[in-house]
Amino acid sequence: MYEIKVTSENDTINVAYMLGKHLFPGSIITLEGELGVGKTTFTKGIAQALNIKQVINSPTFTIIKEYDGNLPLYHMDAYRIDDDNEDLGFEEYFYGNGICVIEWPQRIRSQIPQERLEINFYLIDNDIRLLVFKPYGKQYEKICEDLQYEKIID
Repeated sequence: MYEIKVTSENDTINVAYMLGKHLFPGSIITLEGELGVGKTTFTKGIAQALNIKQVINSPTFTIIKEYDGNLPLYHMDAYRIDDDNEDLGFEEYFYGNGICVIEWPQRIRSQIPQERLEINFYLIDNDIRLLVFKPYGKQYEKICEDLQYEKIID
């Protein structure tokens, strides 16, 4: 488990940008935390690392938004999904050549691949968030070790 405190929207974007530089085709990133804690802002940083020029916003009403960059970005929001077993075709995204960023992953936990990078967002106060990185799988452990070496996370 790795942690970092961010104190602004720019900090959040910068951490995500640095993470985005280490992602690979088929990467799965899950973002958990309350509404308004910075999950979509984090996704913007990953998008910047992938050279995506489109505006990134929450896919709450569409469930999945696709963006083109150096690698495709599949931004998913499972907030409105009621049935974890509902077949919405996520597998084609999870096992494709893009990067999957999933907000509210707890709603579809049984469908998400075991190997992934889970990031939990905790609101410390109005300006400070604690991001907790939990890698599942050797590729994600290596990413976290690299980010730690680069002094991005503790």
